[in-house]
Amino acid sequence: MALFNFFKKKEDKKTNQAETEENILTAEAPEEGDVSLENEAPPEEEETLTAEPEPKAEQAEEEQKETAEETGEEPREPEKEEEAPKKKGFFAKIKSGLQKTRNNILSGVEQVLKGFSEIDDDLYDELEEALIMADIGVETSLEIISRTRETVKKEKIKDVSQVKNVIVRVITDMLTEDNEPLNLPSPSVILVIGVNGVGKTTTIGKLTSFYKSEGRSVMLAAADTFRAAAIDQLMVWGERNNVTVIKHSENSDPAAVVFDAVAAARNRKTDILICDTAGRLHNKKNLMEELKKISRVITKENEAAHKETFLVLDATTGQNALQQAKLFKEACDITGIILTKLDGTAKGGIIIAIKNELKIPVRFIGVGEGIDDLRPFDAEEFAKALFEE
Repeated sequence: MALFNFFKKKEDKKTNQAETEENILTAEAPEEGDVSLENEAPPEEEETLTAEPEPKAEQAEEEQKETAEETGEEPREPEKEEEAPKKKGFFAKIKSGLQKTRNNILSGVEQVLKGFSEIDDDLYDELEEALIMADIGVETSLEIISRTRETVKKEKIKDVSQVKNVIVRVITDMLTEDNEPLNLPSPSVILVIGVNGVGKTTTIGKLTSFYKSEGRSVMLAAADTFRAAAIDQLMVWGERNNVTVIKHSENSDPAAVVFDAVAAARNRKTDILICDTAGRLHNKKNLMEELKKISRVITKENEAAHKETFLVLDATTGQNALQQAKLFKEACDITGIILTKLDGTAKGGIIIAIKNELKIPVRFIGVGEGIDDLRPFDAEEFAKALFEE
């Protein structure tokens, strides 16, 4: 009897539910032939259909609560979406880009220090070797250890582990010596030189972007007329930066291109003219004569123009970059170095050798492929990024 009453109550419940649903549908549906409803404004419910949907997170949270009520479980906290990584600042890019170089320099030094319990000549000899292996160069490595010896003696340091900190201080001092910022007056002419393959034309494009971002007007001159496609590449960068490129036909006289470019820059009152020149070093005499001729042309056409000659070097070539710089220095008066591709190499220690041996200021460094990844070299910032943990 109890079982019969249970099924009867269940059947009655279904019947009542069906009647309720039928009543609701009957109440909402308009009667046939009711013309007045056709002219009425659409119900407010339709407006909500065109409104923006609820955010996914809120909708998921509501569904989760409903499910929890039905099952009797506690609702879970909604998972937070991972925040998009913020764009790195340039210091962060330098620090990240120099990680291989930092490891290359310091790991060798640390390995040597672990094998000694006291400071002696053998320790210094092995530290010299570790620095040479880190692509700092023989001459500069000897200089670093010589200064380290003096500092250790002067400060009466006995603890071997403290020698690493002394080396870091010595290298930082080397990088920051004679660190004068570059201030280009208007008008200025920059001659950019470097062997093929170092990214000279790309560097010019990035240099253009940098100076434009500072509000300076820039013009380009395609004076590397003997390298295939050099003119076309510079034209692409000119379009990308929305600047004028002065060019002649392939194999024409580079000095003639610069002559026309200087005249155009002067007439338009352009702040900075950047000339793509000398993409080779097959004969130092020919290079020197070509650059001297270009310099005379600049002076003749605009005597007031300030002149700079920047050499572009690829940091990934290590000691080869230093040798290139020495050869170019013999051929012409280099006023600044642009060191590219620092982020892709463990040989970034070459910048210490360039500063110490050549006494040529490093003006710009590149730590990425983006158009904004070429920035003025700040020695103190660089040293901090190189050795900061």
